[in-house]
Amino acid sequence: MPIPPSLRALLRTIPTLAPVSNRAVLSVSGSQATEFLNGLLACSVQGKQTYGAFLHAQGRILYDAFLYNSPTPSLSSTGPTYLIEYDPTPSDAPTLMSLLKRYVLRSKVRIQDVSEEWDVWAAWGSDPEGAQEIKGWNWARSGAVEPVWLTSEWPWGTENGTILDQRAPGMGKRMLVRKGETPADASTHDLASNDAYLLHRIMHGVPEGSVDIQPMHAFPIESNLDVMGGLDFRKGCYVGQELTVRTYHTGEVRKRILPVYISSPASLPPYMSIKPSLPLTIDNTAAKTPRLRGSSMLLSTIATPAIGSSVGLALVRLEHLRPDIALVAKGKKEQSWKVEPWWADWWPERSSAESDEALLYLDSLQSY
Repeated sequence: MPIPPSLRALLRTIPTLAPVSNRAVLSVSGSQATEFLNGLLACSVQGKQTYGAFLHAQGRILYDAFLYNSPTPSLSSTGPTYLIEYDPTPSDAPTLMSLLKRYVLRSKVRIQDVSEEWDVWAAWGSDPEGAQEIKGWNWARSGAVEPVWLTSEWPWGTENGTILDQRAPGMGKRMLVRKGETPADASTHDLASNDAYLLHRIMHGVPEGSVDIQPMHAFPIESNLDVMGGLDFRKGCYVGQELTVRTYHTGEVRKRILPVYISSPASLPPYMSIKPSLPLTIDNTAAKTPRLRGSSMLLSTIATPAIGSSVGLALVRLEHLRPDIALVAKGKKEQSWKVEPWWADWWPERSSAESDEALLYLDSLQSY
């Protein structure tokens, strides 16, 4: 299911700069800051900027986050200074500040909230900003997939305070800018709103923040952190590693976050249930097929007046992605809207040989 042709006009390709709202920034500094964060983040922390997530001990996501090298290292610190950018929206998860302090123990680190010092901006549409060079993809039998970088340089960039957004090709870059200041790119880019960035994310199939990656509920592989380069399945121990690695090796990925087209002319609230519906036969009864299990769930949405409907992201059960199944979001007062998922252009495709090998492996597991 490629992107519908009618939606391609929504892809903004001219150089664009937009603020990213509702983001907080924590500073972690000290001689043991790298080791401290490497034991908590699901990605590998090597003293370089990266993207990853903090997980619960049972493997569910607490926060997805960008890790920057500070543009202005602390003069009082004897080690590196990192800045963690994340969504601070209150949820069932503990605050990130309290979570980090829980694990400090005797580590030589200092943690500060510096949200009042920094704004977050995103820029895209100018090549080669954020151009992702991928040699291929590593597929696990479970359906998890990791990017293999073609470039020999660090893929997330080496300029302090600026990250090449490698979650998907075309995402561009994101920057930490002093509060109240405008990025240098403002002279060469069109200035857009936060809604333009939301639409940009949705059209590229990139989930972000607590609406798309629900704290204490979302699993990292189902939330596409593997394919976006936010998980390291080979690093040492970190919080939430056991279940994540077990899913990678012996589990089966049954859900993915995908971009969707919604027949509603207005944005819909998140977490609305999306039900599968089978076509009717001539006598108006459902076709005789195996019973459809579970439902999908709507996440971020945005109205697009240009096409008179909405687009969004949804956590979709992969078994429902069949031509003969219609997906419907149902609201109050018996309202309903048709939901049509698609795969982003950049999404990797598994070869037939890899698919056959995976099926044989899963069959062997079920026989025990």
